[in-house]
Amino acid sequence: MHEFQADVLVVGGGTGGTAAALQAARRGANTILVSEFPWLGGMLTSAGVAAPDGNELLAFQTGIWGAFLRELQQRQPEGLDHGWVSFFTYDPRVGAQIFADWVAALPNLKWINGQVPLEVLKQGDRVTGVRFTEYTVWASITLDGTELGDLLALGEIPYRWGWELQSEFREPSAPIAPIPLMQRYPVQAPTWVVIMQDYGPGAIAPEIPTPPNYDEGRFAGAWERHGVEAFLNYGRLPGNRFMINWPIRGNDYGEGVQRLVASETARKQFLQEARWHSQGFARFIQTQIGRRYGLAEDIFPVLPNSPGGGAYALHPYYRESRRLKGQLTLKEQDILPISGGCVASLPMVVLGQGCTLAENVCDAIAIGNYVNDHHYPSGDIDLKPKSMRWGGRCTGTPFTIPYRCLVPETVEGFLVCEKNISVSHIANGATRLQPLVLGIGQAAGMAAALCIEQQCQPRELEVRSLQEALLTDMAAPTAVIPLLNLPPDHPNWLRWQHHYLKHPEEYPTNGDCPIESAQAVAPNVHKKTLTAILGWVELQDKQNYALIVKEPDPIGERKLQLVTLDPELNEKMKKLKQEQFITALGKYNRAGEWLLVEEMIDAESVSQPAVDYP
Repeated sequence: MHEFQADVLVVGGGTGGTAAALQAARRGANTILVSEFPWLGGMLTSAGVAAPDGNELLAFQTGIWGAFLRELQQRQPEGLDHGWVSFFTYDPRVGAQIFADWVAALPNLKWINGQVPLEVLKQGDRVTGVRFTEYTVWASITLDGTELGDLLALGEIPYRWGWELQSEFREPSAPIAPIPLMQRYPVQAPTWVVIMQDYGPGAIAPEIPTPPNYDEGRFAGAWERHGVEAFLNYGRLPGNRFMINWPIRGNDYGEGVQRLVASETARKQFLQEARWHSQGFARFIQTQIGRRYGLAEDIFPVLPNSPGGGAYALHPYYRESRRLKGQLTLKEQDILPISGGCVASLPMVVLGQGCTLAENVCDAIAIGNYVNDHHYPSGDIDLKPKSMRWGGRCTGTPFTIPYRCLVPETVEGFLVCEKNISVSHIANGATRLQPLVLGIGQAAGMAAALCIEQQCQPRELEVRSLQEALLTDMAAPTAVIPLLNLPPDHPNWLRWQHHYLKHPEEYPTNGDCPIESAQAVAPNVHKKTLTAILGWVELQDKQNYALIVKEPDPIGERKLQLVTLDPELNEKMKKLKQEQFITALGKYNRAGEWLLVEEMIDAESVSQPAVDYP
């Protein structure tokens, strides 16, 4: 048994754990990261969800999330415009290498993989370390970055698992009384992602074996509403590969999901069934669409005694885990738009919440904007809408995560940094997404490092010092206040972040701060080579624009959706007129039939109807 001592111990190399370890070490803390798998990044890499959702707008491409996008663009010459479920799709091997390289560059960050936690070590109500199969690590601050909140159970740290009734938090979408769905699916269904390959016209891909639990009736009609091409293009990756993470009669699997937190034997049984279920869906795709489609066998490393590897992710995409009972629980009301506005209210510390933070302080530490999305194989539930149209497309209401959601009610020396934050089952549908979990991890890692610097416990940490450290981080400064029109390279970016932290009562309900526009360039991962397309504008409804293209080059006659992630272009698009003749320059996404606009020019000022624009 090897023993190590660290300032900060992060258990779990998933999305949040990886970000936490990177940030703690970058701040100077002696950090140890222990992971089960040889790939870091979790949902973004080892779980195969190489098509992240949320925080897509330029104003929210900050922190480690923004840095990850820029690094992907540099390392993937084919660009990130392949599928239609996300603006960013990539080879998961590239993502895993980015995280591995970042970790390797930090001499004060030790990474140990192939280990799972067996025991949480405590002295009274303080966590002092974790015992693994081959190691014991003692630490001043321990962070739970596991996929299922394993340290919460091992350390007997109070947590939630499952649904809450409306009487508990008064959430408008929570059930008033128990319903059958609560018993059948106590948490959202995981998905074991599989990567498929188009071997080309006339090719015969190796036959996908029939798994033991195969029932093609489960999958009948999976892509009926969309069509085969749109189904395949949903998660299209570079190299004619496809991420199969399909919610409609697809490879979500939740039968007996309670087994994940039962015995080790029960958990392994569930995982094997989930992997077989995904294999069955891949076989169904092959038999229904054609043998030119097979498994992309060379994507994930093959591990001993693991059902994953090859074309199958190393572990499932877990959408929900055990959830900490923290100083504050984030509820559905906290992620919904302000009445008459398009952003959620900022979290404020008030009297009577049992927190040592000063009153009248905004304790936002991470930004999310995804819609509230739940996955149950037997059907959806009705949820209060939290979406808006922006930049020609539908996106989610911006909201924030309070620091108090990372801190236990009573236990010292401990923080959470994954989907295991203190959040209700209903609100988890919006907080579980990859970019936001990166932000949660970055904030937790910074908090842990500051606790070491200030020799204090997480509950004693002054949140303003945490926010300031995040905003001014040398490697990856991150926004903590959602401002839709404030790109991260704007000269007044830091000023307005500071302003609304000091004066949260002035936070604008429309999400726009009073700035002069300054079109951003540097952080935009798409701006490399643009295509110029000439056409007539069709205003379909509010913030819904199309371009009627008549020229044969470069894409031929068709109707394209015009979308943007840039705040200045969003304002320009609002001024478009019906049948206006323009040249739009941007990235053409064939899967989604949209043009991600980077610039718009009056058609009369362009001498050539279609050109390459460097």
